[in-house]
Amino acid sequence: MKTVDVNSPEFQQEFVKTEKFAHKVLKQFGWEFNPNEEVVERVLKGLTVNKIKYGRYFCPCFVVEEVDGKYKSVDNRICPCKQAIEIEIPNEGVCHCGLFCSKDYLDKSRNKKENKIEIDSNIQDLLKKDQLLGEELEVLLKAREKGLVDFELIDIREPFEHQMMRIKGTDKLLPISRVQFELDEWMKLKDKRIIIYCHVGSRSGYLQRVLQQQLGFDKVGNLTYGIADYFGEIERG
Repeated sequence: MKTVDVNSPEFQQEFVKTEKFAHKVLKQFGWEFNPNEEVVERVLKGLTVNKIKYGRYFCPCFVVEEVDGKYKSVDNRICPCKQAIEIEIPNEGVCHCGLFCSKDYLDKSRNKKENKIEIDSNIQDLLKKDQLLGEELEVLLKAREKGLVDFELIDIREPFEHQMMRIKGTDKLLPISRVQFELDEWMKLKDKRIIIYCHVGSRSGYLQRVLQQQLGFDKVGNLTYGIADYFGEIERG
């Protein structure tokens, strides 16, 4: 499979084409870009990588598999995907990966006040949750710094995504695309409490089910809405 250097002239040229493609989609459907510019940049870069690797704008939030010699998204997600057009943006105001949104969603986001959720006061119970919100992971990371809990935080995105930005406190990068090649590394974690994350939770949710159902992991939590839902400290580079 072709590797992609995000700093190469080829990538930069293709990224410009991806931006033009995205603007055409906005005009065609009357959508807007997500007000979070970092989310937009990450998704556009992910689309560019997939275009170079697979020849199509497969959504970077979903696993791409090779079936009968052809590449296919697990959920048939090719931007702009049918799910976003018919379900997600009409009903939720934003597509699954967070790239496109409706004008109403944009207006509400601009006027939205920060809401804080009530965090479970029992840290150990919080750590055992199957699905975690960004605020909850932030609490767990602070508790880990104080020695109150022990777990490993694993980024399962691609190296270029990890380099662009990652949650501070991430212990390992184990890309979902290389699980079959790094199975020994995963099996070392089987008896440990781990939390995995991706961009918006799709790939990590998929991997969580694989780890639980096929490999017998019973201590794996998922950051439900991914790094896009995390507002704690971020590292870059």
